[in-house]
Amino acid sequence: MLINRANIENAFTGFKVSFDKGFGSAQSTYEKVAMIVPSSASSEIYRWLGQIPKMREWLGDRILNNLEAHSFSIENRKFENTIRVRREDFEDDQYGILSPLFQELGQAAAEHPNELVYDLLKSGFTTKCYDGQYFFDPDHATLDENGNVISVANTDGGSGEPWFLLDGSRAIKPIIFQDRIKPRLTRLDQENDENVFFRDEYIYGVRARSNAGFGLWQLAWGSKRPLDNSRYAAARASMMSLRGDNGRLLGVKPTVLVVGPSLEEAARELIMSQTRANGASNPWHDSLDLLVTPWLG
Repeated sequence: MLINRANIENAFTGFKVSFDKGFGSAQSTYEKVAMIVPSSASSEIYRWLGQIPKMREWLGDRILNNLEAHSFSIENRKFENTIRVRREDFEDDQYGILSPLFQELGQAAAEHPNELVYDLLKSGFTTKCYDGQYFFDPDHATLDENGNVISVANTDGGSGEPWFLLDGSRAIKPIIFQDRIKPRLTRLDQENDENVFFRDEYIYGVRARSNAGFGLWQLAWGSKRPLDNSRYAAARASMMSLRGDNGRLLGVKPTVLVVGPSLEEAARELIMSQTRANGASNPWHDSLDLLVTPWLG
């Protein structure tokens, strides 16, 4: 191929088509467990964390909920992915070889939020959230109906492969995905660009800004104990009986079980099988959705 501006432009147009194809074909599931928040600054402050609004009987003056009680900031991070294309590849018309590479570049960009969200979920046993406790912790503080501070757990501990019950039915979700700048394909392919002049290569890259942070721990249960009927039942019961400040029932109901590849068989047997090994009916059949993700592997 003759190297001129028109042909370079045509090549980039083709690369972008491949990039967009890969981006659109990626399998993303993070939206099921994370609330997507558009960001317009270097960081965002979430003052409403800790609040699950509940109606109350109006007796006397209104009771004002204090949005400053729990403040949590998520700072955006910057990410990139860059590839180099030799000038000889253009001269020798190697588009068939290069197109899959740009398609993979697009798929990686689209899948990146999965990595952020599920990596954060895995770290919840050792990473603090807005109340100063680990996201999955046996000692989250709340108030009982008499105003006394009590401890509430959203984990039963363990040391094995993690599994998670999440309530993804609400506007607020257990995880926050903060989206500042969406992935975009850019280039250095001008004849006077340093990389072209000195190294005879064209550079293409993706840039994005985003981050993930913890939302409401009340909507999540994390366990590293074996995934079986008794522990699943106990986790569901604990989530559904959870009460907020002043003893108000929160109405939490798990909607999705999240596991990695190593627990897929146990999870499918637990909630997708209609009968148990002894032939009895399975009370947990179709009790929620199953999400198996490689990002927990």
